[in-house]
This record gives sequence, structure tokens and C-alpha cells, in this order.
Amino acid sequence: MALTDTACKNARCGEDRPYQRFSDAGGLYLEVTAAGSKLWRWKYRFNGKEKRLAIGMYPEISLAQARRARDDARDLLKAGTDPVQAKADRKLADRVKLENTFESVARAWYDHWKGSKSPRHADYVLRRLEADVFPELGRRPIADITAPQLLAVAKKIESRGAVDIAKRAWQTCGQIFRYGLAHGLLERNPATDVKPSDALKPRKKAHFARLDAKEMPELLRKIEAYAGTPVTRLSMKLMALTFVRTGELIGAHWDEFDLEKAKEWRIPAERMKMKTPHIVPLSKQAIEVLQTIHELRGLSGLLFPGERDHDKPMSNNTILAALKRMGYGGRMTGHGFRGVASTILHELGHRHDIIELQLAHQERDDVSAAYNFATYLPQRRKMMQAWADHLDMLRAGAKVIPFKAA
Repeated sequence: MALTDTACKNARCGEDRPYQRFSDAGGLYLEVTAAGSKLWRWKYRFNGKEKRLAIGMYPEISLAQARRARDDARDLLKAGTDPVQAKADRKLADRVKLENTFESVARAWYDHWKGSKSPRHADYVLRRLEADVFPELGRRPIADITAPQLLAVAKKIESRGAVDIAKRAWQTCGQIFRYGLAHGLLERNPATDVKPSDALKPRKKAHFARLDAKEMPELLRKIEAYAGTPVTRLSMKLMALTFVRTGELIGAHWDEFDLEKAKEWRIPAERMKMKTPHIVPLSKQAIEVLQTIHELRGLSGLLFPGERDHDKPMSNNTILAALKRMGYGGRMTGHGFRGVASTILHELGHRHDIIELQLAHQERDDVSAAYNFATYLPQRRKMMQAWADHLDMLRAGAKVIPFKAA
């Protein structure tokens, strides 16, 4: 006889019995224990063996719900699927889904990604995730995150005026989702559904402060007469002669230089923005500056060790502060030497591709990197010596007439 809601409510276990079963229909029954708990079960046979599927507790699962669950399980059985095994598979999937939160996958991606990055950059990326992204998305299953949810995180960062950080957060999240895709943890990358430019404010292109080419003679003379520390003066001279990035200059080690035979500075890939090696041919003037620096600070492995801690390079603000002291605050930066060099070298007729190579502007893939960093090296040597000679003429106040370089 089929059960009723009243019968379920009044069902009790008989005395001296651990449990008692009250049958409904089609193998469904309510199991009542001596302690008073009531559990819905469904009895069936699979591959010739009798099995029981636990459906849930009464009254949390009503009689009507239990019957629907029985019917669903019966459909699985007709399709050749064991309902008990299907339930176990769902539980496993749910547990995996909970474990594969955005934060857990992001940290796995980070451990994989950080190997080829500088410790400073890798630490910065992790701190930004911890500060801006994990509090919003960290506990969500990564497969459930949608583009609007990701956009909300970026908009929240943008709202405090950090437009660049918002776009970088979006890009980092996109890499994390790609990592999840590669490992079968999700089926779609929500970061590709919307472009940051579709919803975030456009970023104003930052231009480093730099002088006009006509102002270089006065700057060079002021550097020569700089009253600060000799090492700071020499760092500015070397910056002008080599026009490398400030970080590449202050982080230089003596073992990167060959002043005798090759007369070049080989900056390793890990210190370059493009993550490929870079060669800086050294003019006679640059070698003289380096020799003078060695006499002053040659005991350290670093070219420009810090004043207090000789195991760390000098501050990246050292050159900026010196320029400000000379009256160029807000008008010139260390990076500005690169822009001025590019302008003047083009005016002097040097080839654009050679200038760009020496500025390390060109993108390089893994296959061609070993070749590209030495491309046009003889021409670049001539250009760097011509540049140093040109700076000497500017400093001396000689009239310079641009000409087409050979």
C-alpha cells in the first residue's frame, strides 16, 4: 500500500528493533531508526545485484520529492547507468568544483608562471591578485565565473583611479583562465568574452619627460660639472652614451662587460624588458667612463652598488634626483635619454631598424631571439661610436650639421 504524508509523519520504529521499513511503491521505502531518524531509500537491481540508493532525510525530502528522485534514478537505470555510482560521481564532481576555486587555480598558475619572471615582478603580480582579485573572486569555482563578474572586479579597481592596474588585473586573470582551460578545469575563458577597452576607461599614454634635442648641449655640460657624487655623475654620462633603460643600467654587474676584447656590454635576458639578451657596443668614451667607475667602486660585483647596502643596486631615483638638482625636474628623466637619442640618431641619418634594435624595442620570439639580439652588430658598433663622438661635439659647443649616415 502506497505511503501518505500522514503515514510518513507518524511512522515509528517498533520496540526492540534497530530500524523498520515502510514501503511506498516501485522499490521506494522510508527507513525509520530506533533513534527516530527517517531516511528515504530506493531498492533496485543492477547487473544482477541488489542495491540501495539513499535519497535523503524526511521531512527535508518530502514524499513527493522522494518519488521524483526514484523516477529519475529509474530513468538512469533504464539507460544502463548505476544510480548509486552516478550519485558518487556527482559528489566527486562537486568536490572538485569546490576545490578548483579561482584562488587555488590562480596560485597553481602562479607557481608555473613565475619561473621565467624576475622575483620583483612576480611578487608584484601576486600581491595585486591578493589585494584586488582574491577578495572578490577567490572563493568562487573558476568554472562558474562569468565575464560580468570579472568586469565588476576591474571596474572596482578602476573606480579608485587605478586604470592601468585594472587592465593588468584583467590580463592576469585571462592568463589564469587559459591555464585552467589547458588543465580541463573550465570550458570557456570569460576574459575573452569582453575586451577591457569595451568597458574600462581608455588609458592616457604616458610619455616620459624629455628635453628637445637642442637642449642636450647644456644638459651634457651640466652633467660634466655636476657637484654631487662622482658615481652619480658617471651614471648619467653612461646613460647618455648607452641609452639603456634605467633599470638595466643600475642593475648592471661587472661580469656583463668585456672592456678589452669584444668591447661590449651583454645584458642577460632576465634583466631585459623583452626577456631576451641585449648587446650594447661600447664606444671609447663609454669604456673610459666604465674604467673610472671601476676605480671608484670596483670592489662590488655591481656597477652601481647602493651607498648603504653594497649588495643591492643604487636607487632608481638617483638619476632622477640628480636631474632635478640640476634644474630639470619634470623636464627630463633617465628614460628621456632614450627618446632624445632616437630623435637625434634619426636626424643624423642612421637607419630606423638599427636604432630600434639598439633601443631593444623589437619583439622577439623564442626561435629568433638568439639571432636577433646580435643582428646588425657591426653597424650598431659604428652607430654607437658616432653617437659618442656626437655627444662630445655637443658638449664642446661645436656646430653640428646632420648628414646621411653611410
